[in-house]
Amino acid sequence: MWWKLVFVVVVGSAVVGTTEAADAMKLLASGFISVLEICQKELNIEDGLISDLYHYWKLEFSMMQRDTGCALICMTKKLELLTDDGKFHHGVTKEFAMKNGADDNLATEMVSIIHSCETKSEGLDDECLRALEVAKCFRVALHDLHWEPSPDVVITEVLGEM
Repeated sequence: MWWKLVFVVVVGSAVVGTTEAADAMKLLASGFISVLEICQKELNIEDGLISDLYHYWKLEFSMMQRDTGCALICMTKKLELLTDDGKFHHGVTKEFAMKNGADDNLATEMVSIIHSCETKSEGLDDECLRALEVAKCFRVALHDLHWEPSPDVVITEVLGEM
């Protein structure tokens, strides 16, 4: 189950800079963790997924495994965050973020970043590779805003809750 801890570091700490934002992202992670194991089993994905998620916030890490993109799609579908055409439903995504601790401004900014990343990746036909590109774009955007996570803090918080 150590992979759940790794996933919390990736998803659950997407925003650092304010305690409120960090707490909100930690709560958001719990929803994703609940479906990660299901998707990993459904898609028969091995440990490469965990490695991609572990290194996600490192800009030098290319994160090129197609399976990771497929897992991201599976998780967002299970959380009902995607529209029928495979794009994030902006209203539902914002609601999901706000129900899990994000304030209106943070949720709106995250949806805006995701939308921009989706637009940049529209030319890719393979939905799993497109999901990877959206994820990488999101990662870069958060680095540009200095919202990248502090894994040491998140690991300490998560271990304290286990």
